[in-house]
Amino acid sequence: MPDLQVEKSGHIVTVTIDRPPVNTVTTATMAEIRDVFAALGDDRDVRAAIFTGTGDKAFVAGVDLKTSGNEPRHLRHPTELTDPGSVARESMWAIIDCAVPVIGAVNGYALGAGLAYAACCDMLVASESARFATPEINVGMLGASAHLSLMMGRHKVREMFLTGEQVSAEEMYRIGAVREVTAPDKLMDVAEDLARKLAAKSPIAMRMAKESLNRIEHLPLREAYRTEQDYTTRLMRFDDSREARRAFLEKRDPEYKWE
Repeated sequence: MPDLQVEKSGHIVTVTIDRPPVNTVTTATMAEIRDVFAALGDDRDVRAAIFTGTGDKAFVAGVDLKTSGNEPRHLRHPTELTDPGSVARESMWAIIDCAVPVIGAVNGYALGAGLAYAACCDMLVASESARFATPEINVGMLGASAHLSLMMGRHKVREMFLTGEQVSAEEMYRIGAVREVTAPDKLMDVAEDLARKLAAKSPIAMRMAKESLNRIEHLPLREAYRTEQDYTTRLMRFDDSREARRAFLEKRDPEYKWE
């Protein structure tokens, strides 16, 4: 794909936005992101994904304001004309709904759309040089307050949304949005190590766990826990679930067969 590099190693797929110098995204880039993450669930051999940007300046430094929305009307998809935000939403939902867990490796600026993409990932690791912000307010637009709300509490959301100020990786770690902050040259090592830990678990359990998390995220406690119990009951009917328990009791590595 023109704007993405997609590499598979073992059970892990790495998706890298490649639009130097700062990896801004266009509608076409967003469509590529949508299609790649939506397709990952079709491969049983994929157990985890890493999402990052090329270079060390930026994960995604927002939307490319020079080109976004300026494409000739006759070249745009009809849905894009009637609902200009549809491709952006679909690309973000594809990450949230991706069948396998997605680790965001934030290697620099995560601004605007970049912050939104980071928020859609299941876990985040960040370079010491990473910066997070929703600066749309500074250019007469509104940004991703809903995505900020996935990462932090009410007052921090309003602070970042209304000021457009950048927040360091260390601050995002402090508030619990980022799992680990590391030196820039160690970022992908950290992300890959985490991905391997996830990939070592039952692929059926991991996919069902993510689907369960997505379904219960905004439910009241009673409904959420009942839904989780239903998923657990379904999972325990698989041979791979029984294999996980046998391996634990026998103190050996499990052998999962997708059964």
